[in-house]
Amino acid sequence: MLGVVNDAGQGAVVLGFPWWLQVTHFVNFLFLGLLIRSGWEVLASHPRLYWRNDCGPGTEWLKFTRDEVPSEIGAFTARDDQRSLHPMVSLPGRGKIGIGRAWHGLVTGLWILNGLVYVVLLFATGQWRRIVPTSWDVFGQAWESAKIYATFAVPSLEHFNPYDGLQKLGYFAVIFILAPLMIATGAAMSPAIAGRFPWYPRLFGGRQAARSIHFLGMAAFLGFTLMHVTLVLLVHPEHNLVHMMMGETEFRRALVAQAIIRVILGVTVVVMLWILASYWSLADLRRSQRLLYRLQRPFKRLLPRATRQRTAYTEADISPFHWVNTRPPDANQSPDWLALRERGFADYRLEVGGLVAAPATFSVEELKALAEQDQITLHTCMQGWTGIAKWSGIPLRALLAQVEPLAGAEFVMIESFGTAQHMADGRPVEPYYTVLPKAVAMEDETILAWGMNGAPLPEMYGAPLRLRVESMHGYKMVKWVRSVSWIRDYADVGDGMGGTREDSGYQDIDARI
Repeated sequence: MLGVVNDAGQGAVVLGFPWWLQVTHFVNFLFLGLLIRSGWEVLASHPRLYWRNDCGPGTEWLKFTRDEVPSEIGAFTARDDQRSLHPMVSLPGRGKIGIGRAWHGLVTGLWILNGLVYVVLLFATGQWRRIVPTSWDVFGQAWESAKIYATFAVPSLEHFNPYDGLQKLGYFAVIFILAPLMIATGAAMSPAIAGRFPWYPRLFGGRQAARSIHFLGMAAFLGFTLMHVTLVLLVHPEHNLVHMMMGETEFRRALVAQAIIRVILGVTVVVMLWILASYWSLADLRRSQRLLYRLQRPFKRLLPRATRQRTAYTEADISPFHWVNTRPPDANQSPDWLALRERGFADYRLEVGGLVAAPATFSVEELKALAEQDQITLHTCMQGWTGIAKWSGIPLRALLAQVEPLAGAEFVMIESFGTAQHMADGRPVEPYYTVLPKAVAMEDETILAWGMNGAPLPEMYGAPLRLRVESMHGYKMVKWVRSVSWIRDYADVGDGMGGTREDSGYQDIDARI
């Protein structure tokens, strides 16, 4: 006998558990596990949660570390705060946030597609009646069920047609409230979306508030899943398992046995896939990076391309504390930068060359004479922290207009006096660099900054010049800039991935999410 739902005025509607419902249910379970595990990998990179965009020491409402952050800028960096999780816990584990972000971005798109298929078929087939309340009586029914569960008793089977009131409200909330909230808060953390639509993160109280809500949503999903599985196995399991796994509700011992076998096999396969994803990713990080980010491309094409953020913040919004994740170059990394610093950067000249008709060099004062722009923007780090600051500098497109690019010049490379933290293959560290597509280099708020918060750019933040690309995450924003060059293709530079963080941190050249 299949579950029956009475819809007032339309007679009885017979509901089963069709194959598409079973498939989307199984796929959702798989994807949720991948999302939660990769989300833990990202969170471990900055294991603190805030409600304010400042992210100052002691302002976190929850942290997963015992480390205390001193108020002195640079005494403790965001890189010092990173944690490494075991591959059995997170995806992929071992502090590989680049691959974790790749998994999270890809599976988010696939999870949304699976959800859309589920919702469309739910309403196209009339199955929506199983989870969408059609009467206010459902609240009274849910309360009665809650009282029964509170005494550790079990509601009688006739309450489930196919679900009792408490189940129906729970499923409705998860599918039509919690899932959309996770999608919405996830989008609020994208620098591309926040830059193009600065009002959007404010709907949630700011970027950090959206991140905290996203974390609480993850906890709710995890709690719901654990409770859901527990109740399926404890409350009329012979009914639940046969209904879910076989599409039947008729009690027959053979069907119950088959349903139990399917559950065991299904859960085993999913858990094995979760763990396999970690070890497959770690076995060849470059392969994982190339494949996962390539599969993300169709979803990233939906993101806005340009940023319009300059009017989004005022000087009153400037963060009193602004994290950094690296320290200035030392004598081993860059004696040239140290020599320039000793003379107050008076001898500094920015090199502009590459595929150009005639290379040129500029002092900071000469750059100021060409063009100057102020912008108060929100810095978003792929680790999760944020900070608002006022940046003063020259638009990169104004600088690039001073040289004539040759045919085939499609990308702009910015190189630093600083070096990478490490190289992917263990070779000696090389100068830090990043590559921007031409369109990104020409965006309104892509600048070379010489000032921060009305003062000369501090050494810790990249003096004498620091790249700002407000539509992307901070790993594209090179500090201690040495040179700017037109190049043909980023595949010809370094390890061919688009920058130092892409080469050795396995990030993506498209850092908009």
